[in-house]
Amino acid sequence: MPLTQAELARQAGVARTTLNQLENGVFPDIGVKKLMAILEVVGRRLAIVAAGVERGEPDYLRMACTSASTSFRDPLQPDELVHALLTGKVPVSKRPHFRVILDELPAPALEGVVRQVGAWSSREKVLENLERIARALGTTLRIAPWTTPA
Repeated sequence: MPLTQAELARQAGVARTTLNQLENGVFPDIGVKKLMAILEVVGRRLAIVAAGVERGEPDYLRMACTSASTSFRDPLQPDELVHALLTGKVPVSKRPHFRVILDELPAPALEGVVRQVGAWSSREKVLENLERIARALGTTLRIAPWTTPA
């Protein structure tokens, strides 16, 4: 039987608010001990691997950030890209970077970004947030076959 947030929080010894923020991608930082406790309760473990190693894929997040930052003094960082795609909110100072991603990043690279960020959320949620960002920036999300539900 699935655990509720409250049950998981109690068993892992963390606040329910912490779990809620983790699920929504807005928790600023979590200690390894808390993370390990949560993972233990749900029957998982933490493994550190190089980006893309498991799938043999390139690091699309880093590629997107590099492409988006070539014309700007302040580069877009991968954690900023992930946070925006998990929340649907882009910092004002990074809006130009996101316009580059939406308008110029090749579709396969954008698909790779969605796949990588989908490790922290559902693919559908990442696509929904990407569309929200595109609307907010007054640009269009280039619709491609990969954007349809799997």
